[in-house]
Amino acid sequence: MCGRFALAASPGDLIEEFAITVGYNGPTLPADWNIAPTRPIYLIKAAESGRELTTVSWGLIAPWAADRESAIKSQSQAINARSETVHEKPTFRNAFRSRRCLIPATGYYEWATEHGEFPPKQPFYIHKQDSEKELLFAGIYDSWVDANGEIFESAAIITREAVGKLAPIHHRMPTFLPKDRWDAWLDPELRDVDAIRALLDFPDPTGGLQADPVSTRVNFVRNNGPELILPIDLGEPETLF
Repeated sequence: MCGRFALAASPGDLIEEFAITVGYNGPTLPADWNIAPTRPIYLIKAAESGRELTTVSWGLIAPWAADRESAIKSQSQAINARSETVHEKPTFRNAFRSRRCLIPATGYYEWATEHGEFPPKQPFYIHKQDSEKELLFAGIYDSWVDANGEIFESAAIITREAVGKLAPIHHRMPTFLPKDRWDAWLDPELRDVDAIRALLDFPDPTGGLQADPVSTRVNFVRNNGPELILPIDLGEPETLF
């Protein structure tokens, strides 16, 4: 799964790195080293002339949410969509067919489970070995309209079974797509479920990634800053604060 991630890139950085073709007029989000569910995030989606950068909140609002309170509650329960069932679940299936996106991140956090080789609940920061490059999570997004007609856009990260170097940490991981699949993934005209699901299956999904143990300071949303991603020695004692 993915319950926290970091993004320190500006809109200009993302526009350049991911060849965004539609001008961005949204807010500039501050660097956030501890992004939690319901916070605003950037995402990349298809546009008529290429790719568009926009902002949404993290956690897909259930289409049947009756009011703001239930909408926010549904978000916290839908930050991730499992690749194995995303095409079937009522909350996700319509977005999966036609509203797919890519969610940029500088890196993300995962906590070791009791079944792995690391101390249980030890946080790891997972990022590209080339630290100047951002990750892109495969995601889905949707719009929800409240009783006053205000539109809220939200998104979920698609996860898959962890493999390779990440499997000893946790049994789930975000789904990353090779660059040559980005356009097909974003294409709203591609609606064949089998063809869409096939895009999520490819060799070596953890290639180029690195996992570093980090301080348990990341456990608390109030803590933020680049010091959260600094690697630690697992032999050193940790202090929770």
